[in-house]
Amino acid sequence: MSFHLDSLDKRILAILMEDARTPFVEVARRCRVSGAAIHQRVQKMAEEGVIAGSRFQLDPKGLGLMTCAFIGIQVNLVSTTTHDEVFERIKKIPEIVECHHISGKYSLLVKLYTQNNEHLKKVIVEQIQSIPEITFTETFISLEAGFERGLPVL
Repeated sequence: MSFHLDSLDKRILAILMEDARTPFVEVARRCRVSGAAIHQRVQKMAEEGVIAGSRFQLDPKGLGLMTCAFIGIQVNLVSTTTHDEVFERIKKIPEIVECHHISGKYSLLVKLYTQNNEHLKKVIVEQIQSIPEITFTETFISLEAGFERGLPVL
């Protein structure tokens, strides 16, 4: 069962999604309620799993990571290996920032950032394709992100 968001909850989330560092006092001023009300609402939404933490969002280009790529990965398990074991090996590759178990042609879809195409090739060949259970990969290089956004607050 999902948590019901009222109009105040939605306004709070919209403000905090724009800038998670906005002080609760400022959120309260903009919502025309008390700071305690904001604190209680945010705490309740966190307890209900609506809010899953907060973090700084790093800019990959600011860190010198100029290539973003998505890789479809086919996994063929041998009798002694589990899907989770392969997943754990993928998880140890620091350039990979997302990994999704998917349906269709591939078992996994990963998103990664590298310094350049040469670095990308090295990660693919030396780290990803060196996992014996990985039988095929297909790489899609992102030319630029059209947009990125958080979930809509409906």
